[in-house]
Amino acid sequence: MEFNPQQIYIDDSQEVPPDSSHPPLYVVSGNIGALGEHAVRTVLPQFIDAQVPVVKVPRVREIRHVESVVNQAVQTGGIIVHTLVNTPLRQHMNALAAEKGVAVIDLVGPLLEALTEMIGQAPQGKPGLYRFKNQEYFKRIDAIAYTLDHDDGKNYQGWPEAEIVLTGPSRLGKTPLGVYLSVMGWKVANVPLTPRVPPRPELFTLDRRRVIGLTIDPAELLTYRQHRQSGLGAGSQSEYSDPLKLYEEIETAQEVFRQGRFKVIDVTNKPIETTAGQVITAVTRQLKTHPPDDNQNSD
Repeated sequence: MEFNPQQIYIDDSQEVPPDSSHPPLYVVSGNIGALGEHAVRTVLPQFIDAQVPVVKVPRVREIRHVESVVNQAVQTGGIIVHTLVNTPLRQHMNALAAEKGVAVIDLVGPLLEALTEMIGQAPQGKPGLYRFKNQEYFKRIDAIAYTLDHDDGKNYQGWPEAEIVLTGPSRLGKTPLGVYLSVMGWKVANVPLTPRVPPRPELFTLDRRRVIGLTIDPAELLTYRQHRQSGLGAGSQSEYSDPLKLYEEIETAQEVFRQGRFKVIDVTNKPIETTAGQVITAVTRQLKTHPPDDNQNSD
């Protein structure tokens, strides 16, 4: 197993200095390593200003992977923290680490052994069962994380992964709508349309069946923006809340929608629940009724 330097992080998610004075801590798992990572992130803040490099090593499922991790720890003087539930792999990890003088912390072994004795049943030893049995929960967590990471036009490289893409002028409620949809399990990217700034070309390369253009009555949008400006203590005279500019902005957005052949939903006087339902209906209906080849935009 080769280790990618990009796997290294410290507790505050900054890059590890190349001359770090502390040896690394390897978080090893048979699945994605969420339990081990959480344990490490819980403990590390107890050591003030300690810049401990942490290497996350997920999906360790073969003896050779175990041996590679231990050898790496030998070379770096590191410590291994693992959550291996597969009995042969766990035992090999513990024995090999002890043989080579590597400190190893087995987070789940003692609990598995105690439960085996109490219940009278051997564990299955399959990594990822908790996540598998709670798929809907983790789907929502992943959707929320994706949506927050792709709000307000951020991380455009990840737009193709979105299950729904919301686009439209500022202050239509794209962010709260996106978060609402993400809680329902949808990965949502929010792409704002800014006056006199062409949208990124990547918007038009997405599967248009998943892209929803949002529009609103100009008078209602004007009210939202004036309220926003008042809350920020800004002056009342600006293009942001100029009625004429606002009409032009909405029309420009409509041109973008026409160019991309995006489904358009009017959010005027609608509660977020209603709009969310319309978005889901529009996307699912288009996915069912239109073949992907007929809906892929081209440059």
